[in-house]
Amino acid sequence: MAATNEELVAQLEALGVEYVFGYPGGRVIELLDELPESDVDVVRPRDEREGSVMAEMYGRLTQTPGVLAGQGPWIGSLGTIGQMEARLSSSPMVVLTEASERGDYSTLAPYQQSRGDYGGLDLPKILDGVTKEHWFPRSPTETLRSVQLAFKHATAGRPGPTAVILDGDAVTEEVPEDPIPPVWDADEQVRNWDAAPTDEDVEQAAEALAAAERPVIIAGNGVHAAQAYDELRAVAEAYDAVVVTSYLGKSTIPETHDLAAGVIGSFGHEGANQVVSEADALLVAGCRMNPMDTNWQAPSFVRPDEQTIIHADVDTRNAGWVYPADVGLIGDAKESLRALEAAGEGSNDWARDRAESARESFSDPKCESDASPIKPQRAVKEIEAVADEDTIVTADSGNNRFWLLNYLQTPGIRTYFGSGGVGGMGWATPAAVSAAIATDRDVIGVAGDGGFTMTMTSVEVAVEQGVAPTFVVLNDTSLGMVRQMQEEDGDIAGVEFHDTDFVAIAEGFGAAGIRATTPDELGVALAEGKDNDVPTVIDARIDREEDMAEQLRSSFYAEVGGLHE
Repeated sequence: MAATNEELVAQLEALGVEYVFGYPGGRVIELLDELPESDVDVVRPRDEREGSVMAEMYGRLTQTPGVLAGQGPWIGSLGTIGQMEARLSSSPMVVLTEASERGDYSTLAPYQQSRGDYGGLDLPKILDGVTKEHWFPRSPTETLRSVQLAFKHATAGRPGPTAVILDGDAVTEEVPEDPIPPVWDADEQVRNWDAAPTDEDVEQAAEALAAAERPVIIAGNGVHAAQAYDELRAVAEAYDAVVVTSYLGKSTIPETHDLAAGVIGSFGHEGANQVVSEADALLVAGCRMNPMDTNWQAPSFVRPDEQTIIHADVDTRNAGWVYPADVGLIGDAKESLRALEAAGEGSNDWARDRAESARESFSDPKCESDASPIKPQRAVKEIEAVADEDTIVTADSGNNRFWLLNYLQTPGIRTYFGSGGVGGMGWATPAAVSAAIATDRDVIGVAGDGGFTMTMTSVEVAVEQGVAPTFVVLNDTSLGMVRQMQEEDGDIAGVEFHDTDFVAIAEGFGAAGIRATTPDELGVALAEGKDNDVPTVIDARIDREEDMAEQLRSSFYAEVGGLHE
């Protein structure tokens, strides 16, 4: 017989887990105690927040569950950041945490012990708010089956985070030789099957797209989740349809493709927004149509009474949730798009010329400015110049992500990932480290000085792991987006920051640090970062007077009063 923690690690190996992003503490120590002798590598972040983002990014990038492990109170506080992002960004993730209980002292007894030795924190209630499913097993058999089911549910249907709370001594007790109920082999218990739309719905959708004079596809994060890139491109070319994306759907198609028109939304491309408004048929593929995507449902943006709407989604609830749909294609995005391509074709004289004109929104005269401090538009173009079709870019929350969204024209698929679920600051830096660990590709993490400072200890993790992403800090020594909401200086407290020496901090972590105050200096620094064998932090001093919201707010967003995010 084996102890539960030993068998649990064997289950992780059988499931092909490469990494556990784990911070030792509580009864999770029993799990981490067994990992050094396994095929699973441990990435120890500096805290559970960073670890949760790393696990979420790993899941989003690979579409296999990223695994986060840590002590219950901190997984239920710091570690909820990545779990919330995973839930709203549909990233498969498995959390292995614990109740910090000791022996017979449990939440079910009168001792008020549970979940941290600190006085009865109700971890299951917290996890209930951020995970798809969670389990609190009380025996070795339940523990092993719960972990298997956590992996199954993390990838079933719409992906997301799941959690198992390791309870008391159950994690170290011996596993029965013939338990009832039995523990099945991991590959048998965790298997999932893709859903597909009905033939009747596919035929109706294909007829509508073929008959359309101005067909447009809105590609969302569901295309990333299904990795349906080839299928999306094939449908666009079969029906001669313009492709726009949601924010989370950016890079589901190369934005240089002759049918690509950019990103929709309240701070998206004006060209892409106008294309959607002009369409007579819309195929929404794996996009929830959240408020920012829909310009807060501006009346003239999407018009169900005038446009045929086909909504393809893995969750039947999402099809027609925001706008009434004429046809729902319920199933995995890859299956729905594959069926549409086989079902018909169409052509028109509108799509390619219209997409070409829409792509003009990727540029602006300030993208060519040589001014110092650096115009943020020009900073993005310097990043674009070193980002090839394999380079991964991670974007933080705040002004920086909207400058990137608008002016970084991604040349490849699956190359741009942003904090666009819960939209937390501090996401891009640990996400970049995770991407560098999970792949052998060049990675550039972009954040403002506020967001970078929140999780800059991730740079040390990159050094420790032997990976070398480049971190670009678009530094305006302030909380830029909030500062620009002010009517006058000083209207809002807490928006100005101390001028931090990020070069010195980077060097203290064992990374390279470079300050760039001109576009040319930034270009040279980015080239050096690409060639460095240690992480590189670039402190890029940008013009803080460039007002993001004023310049990038869509006309449809203004139509509803310009509500801020």
